[in-house]
Amino acid sequence: MTDRVLAIDGGNSKTAVLLVDADGQVLAQVRGPGASPQNVGLERSLEIFDGLVRDVARQAGLSPDERIARHTAAYLAGADLPREERELQAEIERHGWSDTSVVGNDTFALLRAGTTDGIGVAVVCGAGINCVAVAKDGRTHRFPALGRISGDWGGGGHIGSEALWLAVRAEDGRGTPTALLDAVIAHFGTTTIAEAVERIHFGEADADEHALCQVLFDVAASGDQVALDVVARLVEEVTVLTEVSLRRLDLLEERVDVVLGGGVLTGTGDIVVGAVRDRLSAGAPHARIRVVDLPPVVGAALLGLDTIGTSPAAELRLRSAYADLPAEPALGVAAGG
Repeated sequence: MTDRVLAIDGGNSKTAVLLVDADGQVLAQVRGPGASPQNVGLERSLEIFDGLVRDVARQAGLSPDERIARHTAAYLAGADLPREERELQAEIERHGWSDTSVVGNDTFALLRAGTTDGIGVAVVCGAGINCVAVAKDGRTHRFPALGRISGDWGGGGHIGSEALWLAVRAEDGRGTPTALLDAVIAHFGTTTIAEAVERIHFGEADADEHALCQVLFDVAASGDQVALDVVARLVEEVTVLTEVSLRRLDLLEERVDVVLGGGVLTGTGDIVVGAVRDRLSAGAPHARIRVVDLPPVVGAALLGLDTIGTSPAAELRLRSAYADLPAEPALGVAAGG
C-alpha cells in the first residue's frame, strides 16, 4: 500500500478530513459538521468521522471498506484529557482506517500548522479557549480546557454572553452605559433588551453568542470603553496562558514561536494580536508571535507525515497546496478550541 496519511481536524463547529500521500500530495479532502464528543457524544462523533473518511476514500478512488492509510492523525476538540484521548483512539483503531493512529487535542495541530517543527506555544480562541506548548526535548504543557470548571476565561461563546450581559445591565441600571446596548438591540431587531431577553427565554429567539461576540468586537472598534475592557481581558488571558506555558517549560528566555489561531484571534486584527505581542514582550522578550494562516487539518497532516518519516519537501508541497486558497471565514468564531 502506498504510504498515506489520513488527517482529521474535529472541531466544535466543523470537521475537516484530509488524505495525503508520503510526498505531501493532497489526494482528497472533505468537510462536515462539528463532531466534538463533548457536544454530540462519542458515538455520534465517530459516526461523523466515519462518514467523512468514507467520503474522502471514495474521492481518492479507494475502497472505503479497506484500510486507506498507513497512519491516522486525529486532532480533535474534546480530546482534552488523557482518558478522552485513549477512548477516542480505541474507537478510531476499531474502525480500521489505517495501520496506526494518534489522537490528540486539536490545538497541537494548530501549533504544527504554524511552525516548521511543532515546537512552541499555540493558543486557540474559537468556541472556547485552549493553549498547548511543546519544548525541543519533547516536554509538553497543556491545560484541561473544560470551560469555567477548569479555570478558563474566553472563547466566542463566553465573550458573546458577556456582550448580552453587559447590554442588559446597561439598560436596567445595574451596569455602565455602553454602546453595546444599542448594538445588541439592533442584533435582535427588538426595541429593548428586555424584549430580547423575554424572546430568548421563551425560545422565540436564539441568543447566538458567537454572533454576539462579533458585535462586541465591532463596538470595541468604535472606542466603547466597556467593550474594550472585555477585549483587554481576553488579551490578558491569552498572555497569561502563554507565559505560564513558557515558564513551566523554562522557555521564557528562549527564542520560541507563539502561534495564535481560532476565529476570535484571527478575525480581530491588531486589537488583540498586537496587544498580546506588546504584553508578551516584557515577560518573554524573544517570543515570536505568529497568526496561523493554514487550517488546522494541515497541521494534523503534517504531524502524520512526521510520524511516518517523510522529507521536508513533502511539507513544502502540502503547505504550497494551501497557500493560494482563500482563508476560512475569520469570525465564524466556532472554529477550534
